[in-house]
Amino acid sequence: MRLRVLEVPLRRLPPELDGLRIAHLSDFHLGVPSRGRRAVERAVAWAEERRPDLVCLTGDLLSRAKGEALLRSLVARLPGAYVVLGNHDLAESRDPFSQAVELEALEGATLLAGDSRTVELRGRRVQIAGVDPRSYARRQARAERLSDADADLRLLLCHFPGIARRLPAGAFDLVLSGHLHGGQICLPYPGGKVLLAHPRAREREGLYRYGDTTLHVSAGLGTTFVPFRYFARPEATELVLRAAA
Repeated sequence: MRLRVLEVPLRRLPPELDGLRIAHLSDFHLGVPSRGRRAVERAVAWAEERRPDLVCLTGDLLSRAKGEALLRSLVARLPGAYVVLGNHDLAESRDPFSQAVELEALEGATLLAGDSRTVELRGRRVQIAGVDPRSYARRQARAERLSDADADLRLLLCHFPGIARRLPAGAFDLVLSGHLHGGQICLPYPGGKVLLAHPRAREREGLYRYGDTTLHVSAGLGTTFVPFRYFARPEATELVLRAAA
């Protein structure tokens, strides 16, 4: 497992927010037998210990309802977390082990589904918006309508990384996504690897830039279909925001 601290340069970041830390966790897939549960518990303990300025969870938290009690106990250790759901939370996938879960609230966290919240950090206004996975799947998501032009920093949470390519220029400064598990099952070759589950994926894991918008794709922590990973380590990331030159 990888616990990574990653610096993220943003072009319009106010000096007061330089060094702001965001814990980004994704794809827990709790409720099915998997080594991913151990990775999730370790990631939550790490984020809890580091006490970042913001905690963001980008979907696919549950694969079956029996993982809900564990999820709630883990989220309770990350007070103030901002959360969006993914397709597996709604059983909208080809995974035969997924089961729809009626997850409408998480105590101590803010569940975003086509809405946003604005908080003050270091004297600056920070907006956190979230995309509902159903609207994305139907191509009805209009995340740019959530963008607050008066915010000093605008974050968008969406389970699917493809949202970043659909945004108008300057709508959001930072987009956080998951979904791909870094491929989960990969075949390495010199200088790269082939993702068996998503061989044509354009944003696989890590940082991508689209104009003034930066996308971070988490490799996630859990698994689907098969309860293991191959050349795709589970990951929890702390993003440290930096004012780009």
